[in-house]
Amino acid sequence: MQYIGYGSLKERAAAEIRSAIVRGDLEPGTAIKDVELAEKLGLSRTPVREALATLTDEGLVETKPHAYTRVTALEAEPVRDALVVVRQMHSLATGLVVYRGELTDDDLAAMRAANKAFKEALDANDAVAALAADDEFHAVTVRRCANFAITATIDRFTPLVRRAEHSRFSSPAARHSVTQHQQIIEACREGDHQRASVLVDENWNTLEDEL
Repeated sequence: MQYIGYGSLKERAAAEIRSAIVRGDLEPGTAIKDVELAEKLGLSRTPVREALATLTDEGLVETKPHAYTRVTALEAEPVRDALVVVRQMHSLATGLVVYRGELTDDDLAAMRAANKAFKEALDANDAVAALAADDEFHAVTVRRCANFAITATIDRFTPLVRRAEHSRFSSPAARHSVTQHQQIIEACREGDHQRASVLVDENWNTLEDEL
């Protein structure tokens, strides 16, 4: 029997609740009851409560003691603030690895494969799969950069922009990102760190349209 630790249960609960919020299954303002969530997820209340605390830190859930726990409203200002930070960190990571010449042929192949999966998901109108593929595309340079501060900052603020990403990838306008990804790959292949950095920034900035 495989042992599943408490931390893993908390992370599983956080991932499932976060996904439900991003997809819109749990709409802004929806009241959240840990007892009902725990029963639905097949978990005890403790990891669910801890997961909700994590999501509160991420800005997806808000709590007033003895009053309510609910999904936060999708407000433009905090999402825009988070987006500025996230896009700058991705742009910085890409610029650094290209400048240092650290991207390998395998890395470029992984970016092409992720963009292909991204396009296929958009063609199938599967926003969840598109979001996952887009994550993998951008994760290549972040992983290769191996800067813990950049990674930690991205992990901290990305959840707040997830709903805007899901909305973006549910619309036909998202197909422009396929071309932008291709341009990013080409700039990386050519070793043009400045252009690669600018293109990544522009790609993330398309989320402004959702705000």
